[in-house]
Amino acid sequence: MKNILEIRNLSHAYDQDISIIKDFNFSLKKGEIVSILGPSGIGKTTLLRIVAGLEGVMDGEVTISDKVVSKKNFLLPPEKRNLGLVVEDRALFPHLNIEKNVMFGITHIQERESLVQEYLDLFKVAELSKKYPHEVSAGQQQRVAFARALITNPDILLLDEPFGALDKNLKDELHDETKKIFKDTDLSVLLVTHDEEEAKYFSDRIIEFQEGKIIIR
Repeated sequence: MKNILEIRNLSHAYDQDISIIKDFNFSLKKGEIVSILGPSGIGKTTLLRIVAGLEGVMDGEVTISDKVVSKKNFLLPPEKRNLGLVVEDRALFPHLNIEKNVMFGITHIQERESLVQEYLDLFKVAELSKKYPHEVSAGQQQRVAFARALITNPDILLLDEPFGALDKNLKDELHDETKKIFKDTDLSVLLVTHDEEEAKYFSDRIIEFQEGKIIIR
């Protein structure tokens, strides 16, 4: 199966004397769900930000769909990478209602109202369409964040601890629902988590991140 994401010989540091990522090599196949597992503060989120185009690289390169998007002295902007991103705090726009939050980023699509309805239905938040983020629960907000990320039909979905703030019952429910959606749509997913049980349940493959390098499970 073809690799949709390739990271070759990647190194990155915030301080020249302290590398947070060292000679990192990794690939993600089309339709694969992979977890980057490890404790806080070891560079997992930095790696995700590099793939997203929110951080540059010191050495090495990142390729998405056979196109180099990051290398030394070159950074393709995030909006040109066709990626989806969901983070722990959901990052919804407080001044937009649920419907308009999900619609954000697809204003060029003529049938966007019907498409938004489809994704609101998919993530079971259609009845909340006119409410604002502060008027719905944390779990409902996270469903909206997933709908907003997937409606753009991204090549890769990047997840940064998206279930971390939820209680166990809600987390388990969203695990089941989102994993089924990802598999049904053949979506490529890269998940950052410190939760080993989550990684084991959710992923096809686990990459353990230690001191800027990987240990393949």
